[in-house]
Amino acid sequence: QPNKFFMIHTGEKPYVCKKCGNKFRYKQNLDAHMRVHTGEKPFTCDQCGKSFSQKRGLIGHMRIHTGEKPFTCDQCGKSFRHKQGCEIHMRIHTREKPYVCHQCGKGFIRSANLKSHMKIHTGEKPFTCNHCERRFAAKKNLKIHMRIHTGEKPFKCDQCGKTFTFASSLIRHRFIHTGEKPYQCSHCDKRFNQSGDLKTHERIHSREKPYKCSHCDKRFNQSGTLKIHERIHTGEKQHTCDQCGKSFAIKNYLKKHMKSHAVEKPDHRSLKLW
Repeated sequence: QPNKFFMIHTGEKPYVCKKCGNKFRYKQNLDAHMRVHTGEKPFTCDQCGKSFSQKRGLIGHMRIHTGEKPFTCDQCGKSFRHKQGCEIHMRIHTREKPYVCHQCGKGFIRSANLKSHMKIHTGEKPFTCNHCERRFAAKKNLKIHMRIHTGEKPFKCDQCGKTFTFASSLIRHRFIHTGEKPYQCSHCDKRFNQSGDLKTHERIHSREKPYKCSHCDKRFNQSGTLKIHERIHTGEKQHTCDQCGKSFAIKNYLKKHMKSHAVEKPDHRSLKLW
């Protein structure tokens, strides 16, 4: 029997898994590890019947039923069921991003986030919507997308009661109530309540025009402007006058046209009775 105190100093791990080659310092750790290969789950929750291969897995699971969150962030006070969850959360405050993409250098707080990100480079999209066949790189993105089909709007404004499909939409909406514009242009004093609007605005200063017409060489700084322009080539006219049926490629052209139907009515108050 190896001396366990001696092994702590030497780093020796004499117990080897014959299935995968993993090494362990203690025999009980090897025994617990073997359940990964055998599928044995001897620890069962008496509340819901879920089983676990490790005792610590059951202990952590039981906190779902008890509501216990013993691990607290000392920066913001947020509590967690698991120590690892608290440690990962702390990276938000420390800005530590230990998982780095070797293709583009982007860093991530969680290994799972890096794994999802890598699908951008590989083009892999294994999760498919069964309503519209749109594909996604991450399962959570498919789950969020499904709300479009189900009509689910789980995010509610506590000021006016308006509900939203996406959390980001609620965050942007709240700025209407607060008047907050947290995104400031680095070139001028203009501020915005959406990061996307700031990004679009800054192209005025940089003169960047990333959106190129697929029919000609013309370029635009907004995708919406490109979309309108391409109707010149496609002949698409989706804005139709409900008075005469004439169609227009641009909404503003329809508005101007509608004025031709407006007939000035006489002011009856100015008429005199003889």
